[in-house]
Amino acid sequence: MTAEPAVVQLASGLPMHDRAAADVTRVPPHDLDAEQAVVGSLMLAPEVIAEVTAVMDPADHYRPAHEAIHRTILDLNAQGRPADPITLGHHLEQLGELHRVGGRAYLHTLVQAVPTTANAAYYAEIVHRLARRRRSIEAGTRIVQAGMTPDATEEDLQELLALGAETLPGVWADPIPLNHQPKLPTFPTHVLPSWLREFVDAIAEETQTPPDLAGALALAVLATTAGGRVIVQLRGRWREPTNLFVVVALPPGNRKSAVFAAMTAPLRAAEKQLVTQAAGRIAEAEVTAKMAREAADKAAAQAAKSDGPERDGLTAEAIALAQAADSLEIPNSPRLLADDSTPEVVTTLMSEQGGRLSVMSAEGGIFDIIAGRYSGTPNMEIFLKGHAGDWLRVDRRTRVENIEAPALTMGLAVQPDVLEDIGKHRGFDGRGLLARFLYALPESLVGYRKPDPAPVPEPVAERYERTVTALTLTLAEWTDPAVLRLTPEADQALAAYDQRIEPQLRARGGRLGHITKWASKLVGATARMAGLLHLGQHLETGYTKPISGETMNAAIALGDYFATHALTVFDLMGADAALTRARTLLTVLEENGWESVTRRDLFAKLSRSEFPTVADLEPAVALLEEHGYLRSRTPSRTGKRGRPPAPRYLIHPQVREARA
Repeated sequence: MTAEPAVVQLASGLPMHDRAAADVTRVPPHDLDAEQAVVGSLMLAPEVIAEVTAVMDPADHYRPAHEAIHRTILDLNAQGRPADPITLGHHLEQLGELHRVGGRAYLHTLVQAVPTTANAAYYAEIVHRLARRRRSIEAGTRIVQAGMTPDATEEDLQELLALGAETLPGVWADPIPLNHQPKLPTFPTHVLPSWLREFVDAIAEETQTPPDLAGALALAVLATTAGGRVIVQLRGRWREPTNLFVVVALPPGNRKSAVFAAMTAPLRAAEKQLVTQAAGRIAEAEVTAKMAREAADKAAAQAAKSDGPERDGLTAEAIALAQAADSLEIPNSPRLLADDSTPEVVTTLMSEQGGRLSVMSAEGGIFDIIAGRYSGTPNMEIFLKGHAGDWLRVDRRTRVENIEAPALTMGLAVQPDVLEDIGKHRGFDGRGLLARFLYALPESLVGYRKPDPAPVPEPVAERYERTVTALTLTLAEWTDPAVLRLTPEADQALAAYDQRIEPQLRARGGRLGHITKWASKLVGATARMAGLLHLGQHLETGYTKPISGETMNAAIALGDYFATHALTVFDLMGADAALTRARTLLTVLEENGWESVTRRDLFAKLSRSEFPTVADLEPAVALLEEHGYLRSRTPSRTGKRGRPPAPRYLIHPQVREARA
């Protein structure tokens, strides 16, 4: 088999010359022939990968090149890709690692060096057994060195002895990257009413965009039609309106504007029809008000010219006419949609529209406006109360605006950078604005799009446009909101969902514990979506029927979808303090290159602004341990009095290699 190169690198970082020229007693135990046979077998026979993995870890190799090749083979196998010398060499070249492992010729040499792949597990046992011996030697060396060091304390010796006793921890698995996120689920379009599902799927196909984009906007469209007109009765005095805040994020080049325009077109058409229908009433009211004011002015002028008893009668008549003129209201031109509007304008529009409005935009500029782009002062009151339906009264010098039950809907399609930016605005999180949005972060299809996709079938498009327009016009005529109730099955399903979510809100160990502001609103948001799905399924008779258990379960599927996406989005915003600190901690470990470190020494290297106390260190350590970057070892007590031994952390070899 191929001989070891002239210089190798020991775990300690000190160079050791070829075994023929060096003191044999100083060469750590290893078997390069066995290592070559293991790696060569993995290339020749992928079916032995499972057997080898059960016996050894890539870190067991003595030669770094063998470890690097071994890890790359496992990565390719996990992706379902071949790892023969040709494909492996090509992949290593793309990674810039080919030269470091010996080039293409060495890969072919490894294959030729395999006696038989049937013995791959046996070769792996040899490599693993020798790796355990090297670790024992390293641990013993540290103990001897500490014992010979006059400055070493009793506590240091105890920790090293405990570490030496546990110096055979088995193998290190590849650590899970801290930025690793499970593949996010795709929007469950199957839960939508058939007329809506067909259009969402078709527009996603036509534009070659993820269905999440059209699906999330579809919910905002339904909320625009029903917001302020329908509420869901849950239990007791708990009621939920049917307006939603929805934001979907995709990078540039994903045709967000095209999908946004297609989804909102029926709303714009309905708004035009409402304006046309109201034009006659507005004109009539304006003429009537003008005539009433003129009559009141004329009566006031006559009263001013008269004298005696006649003056009193004319004055009373003028006052009555003036009061009648003032009582006449001129209807405002109907508005369903707003886009680039300041909070003050949104408030005025909602007041004019009976508390109902929808902010729909294919950009994220509304967040800059809320933050004070024009005024210099953040103003989010209307957005907070508009989502919750809380009474709002605005007193101004020239006008008093009173909104009894505001119902504001928001449907936004933005770039992921927008979410990162708003996450940095402390006021948005502190006041709870971010907690009111349902987030979708779909995977971009750019680079995988079909060149000639099927267009939206005309009947599907016509049905969607006709249904949204009709539903909007019908609900616009309602003055008092319809109350949707739950069937016993729906009530039980929502109660079970509430019970399932509640433990996840716990600060310690709860899956949603670090986003409780958002997650505590999830059950209510699910009830809102159930009301919207119900209306979409029963277009003409929805207000006369209770929400079924099937519809509630469909809404729960949406709730689970948004919960999973919210975890990733809030991570993008930096909401998980433990994750942020874990990343800082990992950087410190990489910079120092420790094999192991005590908690005391590690804490001394950290910034007090980020880690004020040792208690702040523990969650980050736990996260790194969970991801496989380190292992905690607490030395056993010697029986003497005093403080218990401090924990010591063993560091994954890859962390040390990152520094090199």
